[in-house]
Amino acid sequence: MSSVAADVSTGRDEHGVASAAADAPSDVATTKRVGIIGAGKLGMTLARAAVAAGYEVAVASSGPAERLALSVDVLAPGAVASTVEDVADSADVIVLAVPVHRFRELPSDVFDGKILVDAMNYWPDIDGEDPELAAADAGSSVVVQAHFPGARVVKSLNQLGYHELDEYTRAPGSPDRIAVAAVGDDRLAVRTVMHLVDRLGFDPVDGGPLAKGKLLEPDGSPYAETFSADALAKRFSTL
Repeated sequence: MSSVAADVSTGRDEHGVASAAADAPSDVATTKRVGIIGAGKLGMTLARAAVAAGYEVAVASSGPAERLALSVDVLAPGAVASTVEDVADSADVIVLAVPVHRFRELPSDVFDGKILVDAMNYWPDIDGEDPELAAADAGSSVVVQAHFPGARVVKSLNQLGYHELDEYTRAPGSPDRIAVAAVGDDRLAVRTVMHLVDRLGFDPVDGGPLAKGKLLEPDGSPYAETFSADALAKRFSTL
């Protein structure tokens, strides 16, 4: 795995980009319940991390909750198996972690009014050719937002693979803590997701509007690239 070495410091750069957890704004929506849509490796990893961070966590996938219950008990103890509808109704923040070619199978109004974290990445070799996603100059999250027009979409938690999300959590202030960015047009939703990122064990970076989501997407490399908060903030401030 490649890494960008830089010292982590607090504060904002001249472009106003938040570059460390300590600078994350305090006016965030109350988050007690986190819902995970997707029971693959990423979804289960995020569920474990959210349970460890003290959240009430529900995991949903296609099909009935009973079919998922054993996997959740084994892979994310402390979380509960649920349905998409129940997660959408009860969770404060919902993480969408399904293969990206399947998000259109979900009803377009199911997440209305909810903070929806798009943790998906488009991989043509896995997802197949998708002309709409491939042509999205601002990134795939703008397509996700268009499909769920009533949701408060934030692109985040997609930069790292499930191994990194499992292994690289660190306490605030740790010198080797790595950063995870959040971008979105709803500023309260972004700040709320930044608070979630911090509690999960990473330095949150506010990357700006959803149109900057392309900067969070993989370049085709099979290895995740890790950044300090300062280095990741600079990635956004140059554009």
